[in-house]
Amino acid sequence: MSTSTAQQPSPQLFFQTINAHQRTEALKAGIELEVFTAIGEGNTTSVEIAKRCQTSERGMRILCDYLTIMEMLTKEDNHYALTLDSATFLDKRSPAYLGTAIEFLAAPELTEGSKHITEAVRKGGTAIDNEGTIKPDNPIWVKFARGMAPMMMLPSQLMAKLADPNADRKLKILDIAAGHGLFGIAFAKNNPQAEITALDWKAVLEVAKENAQKAGVADRYHTKEGSAFDVEFGNGYDLVLLTNFLHHFDPPTCETLLRKVHAALADGGRAVTLEFVPNEDRVTPPDAAGFSMMMLSGTPSGDAYTFSELERMFANAGFSRSTNYPLPPSIQNVVISEK
Repeated sequence: MSTSTAQQPSPQLFFQTINAHQRTEALKAGIELEVFTAIGEGNTTSVEIAKRCQTSERGMRILCDYLTIMEMLTKEDNHYALTLDSATFLDKRSPAYLGTAIEFLAAPELTEGSKHITEAVRKGGTAIDNEGTIKPDNPIWVKFARGMAPMMMLPSQLMAKLADPNADRKLKILDIAAGHGLFGIAFAKNNPQAEITALDWKAVLEVAKENAQKAGVADRYHTKEGSAFDVEFGNGYDLVLLTNFLHHFDPPTCETLLRKVHAALADGGRAVTLEFVPNEDRVTPPDAAGFSMMMLSGTPSGDAYTFSELERMFANAGFSRSTNYPLPPSIQNVVISEK
């Protein structure tokens, strides 16, 4: 094959990737300046958007062009427009607005670890300190509870319908590491006979209780303060919710917790787990598989576990069977494990 027709190496991917931090900061700027909301309101030129957002016209033109390159906006005849995704998730007037998620996802406590991945790879865990984001009573989880609730609204509703489709019987539910509380709250709203006990740090539970009050389920929403590894759960639960929690720990630690969960369940009870679950090749699908890197940079020994790994952990803890359910359009899976 001649060199003229053979594929030639290109530095494009290197250049795009080494500068990818600009994508993060440009998106943050778009959210903080309310660019997407301004365009949704009908401001479509850089002059109009700049006036609405109180910025320079030059700065806004460059930002909107960059957001267009990122496929967050479209541009035609010097007029910008929202994409379906940005209209749904980034216009503050949308009920599905996700802009508050940057309070957690872009928080220094979370991003600092990614600046030290070289050392994390050498060490096999976070290079920030010995505990990373799993440090007891870490204030980052209050930011999580306040910032991530909108992103978890749909998955929580889908999970409640999956695990309790008929909503026709009393349920005693323990929500471990409840955070914003939306998962337990979704079960309570789905089933008027469901009683929820949420477990988390005291400051985090204040946010969950606020959300339960807003949802009108506060009379069926109870709390336990402290670490899931130390607090006495009680027993007789029909469901124990484990949402985005197991990935913070290594398998032996997970199994220790799961044995405690197994003991807290009533006969016939189930653990309902929400996780990023990569395929067995550990590189697909990219969003779930890539979550392992966040755990490497932010925790001592966390990981994104395949279903076979999760299944093994639950089996070792005494569960009889685990079933894996994709939860589209989210990028996560639900694993339901039977006692």
